[in-house]
Amino acid sequence: MGKRTIIPFGPQHPVLPEPIHLDLVIEDESVLEAIPSIGFIHRGLEKLVEKNEWPEMVYVIERVCGICSFGHGWGYCKSVEGNLGAEIPPRAEYLRTVWHELSRIHSHLLWLGLLADGFGFESLFMHSWRIRETILNIFEETAGGRVIFSVCKVGGVRKDISDEKLKDIVKTLDGIRKETAELTNVFLEDVSVRSRLSGVGALTKQDAEDLCAVGPVARASGILQDVRLDGHGAYPYLDFSPCIETEGDCYARCKVRIRELFQSMDLIEEAVSKIPAGDIEIKLKGNPSGEFVARMEQPRGEAYYYSKGNGSKYLERMRVRTPTNANIPALVKTLQGCDLADVPMLVLTIDPCISCTER
Repeated sequence: MGKRTIIPFGPQHPVLPEPIHLDLVIEDESVLEAIPSIGFIHRGLEKLVEKNEWPEMVYVIERVCGICSFGHGWGYCKSVEGNLGAEIPPRAEYLRTVWHELSRIHSHLLWLGLLADGFGFESLFMHSWRIRETILNIFEETAGGRVIFSVCKVGGVRKDISDEKLKDIVKTLDGIRKETAELTNVFLEDVSVRSRLSGVGALTKQDAEDLCAVGPVARASGILQDVRLDGHGAYPYLDFSPCIETEGDCYARCKVRIRELFQSMDLIEEAVSKIPAGDIEIKLKGNPSGEFVARMEQPRGEAYYYSKGNGSKYLERMRVRTPTNANIPALVKTLQGCDLADVPMLVLTIDPCISCTER
């Protein structure tokens, strides 16, 4: 038996700009155990429901995470709308779906850049983020913001997108589809990239189920799990089937996210072709009373939004469970027995968001 050492991985390190902290128990160059520490940047956002009226809380919830800001806002609105028994106009649901899928493209391109940076391919990083800028430009033109949109509200959306602009969005996506395919082909086919990803950090389907993995992490291990199948938004009217891989390694998780990039482009194109005319919001009466749980498929996986109202203008309780929180046990499992040099890759392939995890 070799000498065992505990190495702190984080909270400040070059892999992520966020302070994820792992204590790694290593023997020689192998990781025997990983002990996560969370709570380093806890912000107390959920407590603010006691001080902010429920229509205003959407601005706070959007700031749980900048990358998933629209999805967080939609999840919160969906939860409160369930409490109020509100029926959202179909056009608003389609617009929410378009913005949400644009957010998925934006998030996955950002992640691809970080992955490339993690194994030292700076040019891949630059190209991934260059394409991502096109998506941010669409956000700026349609919602007014590039990261935080504040366009989703309880009862619908604050802004409409004209049919002409929606068609322009589809043309823009068609324009970046080819260069996105060229970029992602490097991740899937380049020998040096595959050597860093293939066979590394395999998570079996059974382990993924036992550890309640969500999102691309679960789907890369062969689990058919996607909250978009529950029929919210415009998804019941779109041709949608989750992207599934079975290998469960870093390469499979990368492949799932790359396939989802093009799937999101297809979903947006189909949604634009089917979007109905009509109102984008409804007038709400009364205050939330009772409990309601909404679920959303964020780019990183399934997120829960719980709200409890007592009939006043302030919610009694608000709770968010984010996908990174759910995927940390799976990360710890994949780290057991890996090489120390592969730790950054494994951390990155769950696409961690620590600001989501620590609210």
